[in-house]
Amino acid sequence: MPNNYILLVQNQHAAPGFLIIPFLILIAMIASGPVLFGHFWEHNYKKVAVTLGLTVLAYYLFVLHDVHMPIHTFFEYASFAVLLSSLYIAAGGIYININARATPLMNVALVAVGAVLANLVGTTGASLLLIRPFIRLNVHRIKPYQIVFFIFIVSNAGGLLTPLGDPPLFIGFLKGVPFFWTLQHLFVPWALAIAVLCLIFFIIDSRNKETAFTPKPEVVAKNDEKTEFYVTGKRNLFWLAIIIGAIFLDPNVIDTLPHIYYDGNKFSFLREIIQLGAAFFCYRNSSKTALAGNQFNFHPILEVVFLFFGIFFTMMPALQLSAEIASSPEFSAYITPDFLYWATGSLSGFLDNAPTYANFLSLAMAKYDMAQNSVVEVRQFATGTGADPGTLILLEAISIAAVLFGAFTYIGNGPNFMVKAIAESAGIKMPSFFAYILRYSIPFLLPALVLIWFLVVHLHLF
Repeated sequence: MPNNYILLVQNQHAAPGFLIIPFLILIAMIASGPVLFGHFWEHNYKKVAVTLGLTVLAYYLFVLHDVHMPIHTFFEYASFAVLLSSLYIAAGGIYININARATPLMNVALVAVGAVLANLVGTTGASLLLIRPFIRLNVHRIKPYQIVFFIFIVSNAGGLLTPLGDPPLFIGFLKGVPFFWTLQHLFVPWALAIAVLCLIFFIIDSRNKETAFTPKPEVVAKNDEKTEFYVTGKRNLFWLAIIIGAIFLDPNVIDTLPHIYYDGNKFSFLREIIQLGAAFFCYRNSSKTALAGNQFNFHPILEVVFLFFGIFFTMMPALQLSAEIASSPEFSAYITPDFLYWATGSLSGFLDNAPTYANFLSLAMAKYDMAQNSVVEVRQFATGTGADPGTLILLEAISIAAVLFGAFTYIGNGPNFMVKAIAESAGIKMPSFFAYILRYSIPFLLPALVLIWFLVVHLHLF
């Protein structure tokens, strides 16, 4: 997980507005490529993403003479890519099979379990562990909407209860937000989000008839007789625990850890070495039965790694420009819970939700002359024991929005694209970038986001 974010606007080299064009081009190609020119995109997405990313990187290095932001972004990307790759490999060697009738209630129960599990192993870990069993369970009735609601619930909303759940919350923990702050203050919005999304999912799934093919009668009889599940590749759980545990090896928290020091920032490399080492031994010793059962291959993770290389580096000007606008003096009057919820959420859906969280946390704290590089002041801001008790609701608004809005697009949160890639490798025709937003996010996710905003952030009922 990326964990060394700073307020990007503080960088002395301002990027020109036109430099966001490569980011817009990449997003447009991710959205339209698989639909309009699928053959070209399938064979060239790596070249497109890397070329656009390197173009923006070259402009920063050779035109703006800005080394700070590219280096910062590189370490963020490296941490992101290593964590996702390690989790993907570890989870790929764990085969979970569920003998049960794929009813709407069973599906809701499975994603609800995933929502709880996400707080222990992260939304990425929970998604990778459960997406393949979820697909197998529904193999005779699988539809794209089921994968989308899996993304809504397991890959995003589920991780709202602990800092382990989602990258933005982990960043807050590293900066000084108490570990159990999320459980204490975000439980109601978590429960509300999961309940509403599960209810919508249940209603829609109840209308899904088994049309692809009908299971054999003996299979139906076995599944109706009793519900059971079994796990192959349990040894990978040990390596999975190491990968997740290594997340806490952060030099900004543990001063004695080896690190790379640059421009006031401590960048980790020990954590990434441990995670890659665990992934290597995990793959080398994985159960061949589990790998075959999961139809494991590296295509989904390679797609994520290459596309997010382009996203991370082309996103630099967009993040910098948004932070520059938000940090203007007249902007202070707009630092309210309502504004922070919608502003943080809007950017989290289309940019990366982790730096968006960090930027708006810094802006909200600056209103009270507090700095996010002070652990004491971050803790005071989170608990409302500093300059103003009202700071508590500001952080609640930022936290809720950063996590929940991460589900609004495929690129809002890392697991989203990973789940999409795994589903497509299983033969499921997933909606395009804009179809995902228009057919699912706006009609189903947005009403839940509005409800949570109105009850929790605007009326402060909980």
